[in-house]
Order: sequence, then structure tokens, then C-alpha cells
Amino acid sequence: MILQNQFEVAAPVDRVWAYFLDVPNLAPCLPGATLVGDSVDDRGDRTYQGKVVAALGPVKLNFSGTARIVSADESAHRMVLQAAGSEDRGRGEAAMTITATLEAAGGGTRVRVDQDLTVSGAAAQFGRGLIADVTGVLMTSFADCVQHNIDAPAGGTRTAVRAAAPASGFAIGLRAVRMALARVFARFFLPYDRNR
Repeated sequence: MILQNQFEVAAPVDRVWAYFLDVPNLAPCLPGATLVGDSVDDRGDRTYQGKVVAALGPVKLNFSGTARIVSADESAHRMVLQAAGSEDRGRGEAAMTITATLEAAGGGTRVRVDQDLTVSGAAAQFGRGLIADVTGVLMTSFADCVQHNIDAPAGGTRTAVRAAAPASGFAIGLRAVRMALARVFARFFLPYDRNR
């Protein structure tokens, strides 16, 4: 499934781009994500091993896998990252290709994120609508974390100044349900267009 999100960061494009390329600093901004190591493959690409923990209602998923930047076009400020992992208890798999495109927006940067996601097992039971809503909630937390860390004084350590809020099942579920209800009410209360 294709998921699309965007957000803005109050910083110049080059500064946000440099932050996105620093995966050890960027990863903690992904709710529930932790890097556990990295390596350089035969092509010179850096591959990162990590874990992602997420809970939604009674389902708690612990994924272990790898992520790799497959392309980074500095002139276009466009990067493509591929990630894949398996649930630690054998309850499913997930693979994602993430394309992030940065462009100037006023005095800041607009970040567009396209995710091509494939899930199987326990995660697949939620359906496209709920997965899209949860992704939107997580992207908001990610954007807040990126903004905070970019605003932090230079010269910090290689670890993020602040990590994203944990991927709490209740909080994510509640915000995702609010988003779904807002869509339903918007459809219900919008005037019917007879020309369709």
C-alpha cells in the first residue's frame, strides 16, 4: 500500500537534508525505533540493523530488521530508503520503501514522505485505513522530534537530543480513531455535489 504524508520544518533545506542523512541521529525520531548496529556492505552502502516496537490495542509487535539508504540525490534533496524486518515471534513481516523529498517552503523546508508498505501477519489485520491513520500520527511525532533536534544547539553527541514519544498503543489508537471519525463526519456534513 502507498502512504503519503508531508510536514514542514522551520529550517533551511540544506540543514534538514544533512540531518536526514545522519541515520543514527534520525532513527530515534521514529517512534518505537532503535538502532542496534550498522555495517558497510560490498557496494559501500551503509546498512543499519534496528528494532521497532509498536502496540495498538491488544497487539504488540516487535520487529527486527535492516534499513539501507539506496539513493541520496543531494541536488534534488531526494533520498530513498529500504527497510525490511520480521516480527520477533514469527507473527509477520514488513517491508517498506520510503522516499523523502525536501523542498524550500517559505523560510523553512517541506518534507514529503511516500511509503510503499507491505505487511503480513498480525500487522496486516488492521487494514489500510487504520494503518494510514496510525502512520499519520507517527509522522506527526517524527516531525516534532526532527524540529526539536534541528533547533538544538550544535556540537551535541551523535545520539539524538530528544527521541520521539514512544509508540504507545492507547495514545496512537485514540488519535487514529479521532482522525477516522473526523473523515467520516467531514463526508457526512459536506454538501452533496449533484454534478458528480
